[in-house]
Amino acid sequence: MRWGSGQVVRLERKRGPVYYAYYREASGRQHQKLIGLVWRGRGRPPAGYFTKRMAEDWLRERLLEDAERAAGGLPGETRVTFADAAAEYLRYATEDRGCKPSTIRGYRSQLNAHLLPSFGSKRLDEITESEIERWRAGMTGARNGAEISNKTKNAQLVLMHAIFRRAVKVWRLPRNPLANVDRFRIRRSGDIEVFSPEEVWSLVRAATSEMDGIAFLTAAFTGLRRGELLALRWRDVDFAASTIRVRASYVAHQLTTPKSGKVRAVPMAPDVASALARLGQRDRFTGEDDFVFAGESGLPIDGEALSKRYENALKRAGLRPLRFHDLRHTFGTRMIRQADIRRVQEWMGHADIQTTMKYLHYESRKEDADLVARAFRVASTADVDDLASRE
Repeated sequence: MRWGSGQVVRLERKRGPVYYAYYREASGRQHQKLIGLVWRGRGRPPAGYFTKRMAEDWLRERLLEDAERAAGGLPGETRVTFADAAAEYLRYATEDRGCKPSTIRGYRSQLNAHLLPSFGSKRLDEITESEIERWRAGMTGARNGAEISNKTKNAQLVLMHAIFRRAVKVWRLPRNPLANVDRFRIRRSGDIEVFSPEEVWSLVRAATSEMDGIAFLTAAFTGLRRGELLALRWRDVDFAASTIRVRASYVAHQLTTPKSGKVRAVPMAPDVASALARLGQRDRFTGEDDFVFAGESGLPIDGEALSKRYENALKRAGLRPLRFHDLRHTFGTRMIRQADIRRVQEWMGHADIQTTMKYLHYESRKEDADLVARAFRVASTADVDDLASRE
């Protein structure tokens, strides 16, 4: 499908600022049209007023209508393919929603591996609910000899649903064919595995370099995600306040915001402060803007390589094969015993407190048994002895 191009421009007029659209149709014909007044207040704009995003949506709809006319679309029918809709959703997720590069890469991977081979060339109005149900039933779960989890299958369904939801708005499809398609059932045990403090120190001692050992220690004693750990700069380490500030994440060789999208402060234990202070005595990359865990080039060390060295350190230390991310879980389970849940949520950067609550369910507390004992403290010692004599 051939598309036109254009832009939204804000202009000052006597009655106030307005948005104009300057665009060229696919045929080459040019237009200049008033969209409406600029909305500078809060809440939903009244009739005749537009936010910048609303003005851009207005222009996009004009360009889409022109593209459909040029393609010979008929009423109630669209010649837009699923591949077109997927491309529009990727643009929307990147530009309008501001999704992280890692998220967009995940979407592209799902599209290229699963969705586009099955639906890419089909028109949107040809993809029915029954066809999607047949495709869903054909998800055998085998990929390269390995089993695909229901979580991965659901990721495909969720992405496809989002693509059609966007298509309903953009191309005015009558309905989303995935609206009634069920997801696969996922069984969650709620069980997590973590290190003991002694095991953390064993891991640190088994590291092949001082930097790796300090990285493992910091991950376990602060709960930072791997990407957040790699993105740390020396200005984020506040020795005077015993605090580490999490401002960024380094994933797939790109700096981005933390997963929560917010800067947060995490307490820095004395052991971590001492280790980082030693690391700060190196010959280079110690300026405020330098990365704490820097490689030879000054950029953050490679995350995948760090995880591989972590796995080797586990073997040398004779420890269970836990994931690098379980260092973060170790922090959560230890701290839930020492601090209130809201503070642990803040330290770990959880958007939803339900995520933090899993650590409450994991940790057993001896004092809980004492609470139960006090609650049922009715029977005397004689009563218990009498019960035992009946057995």
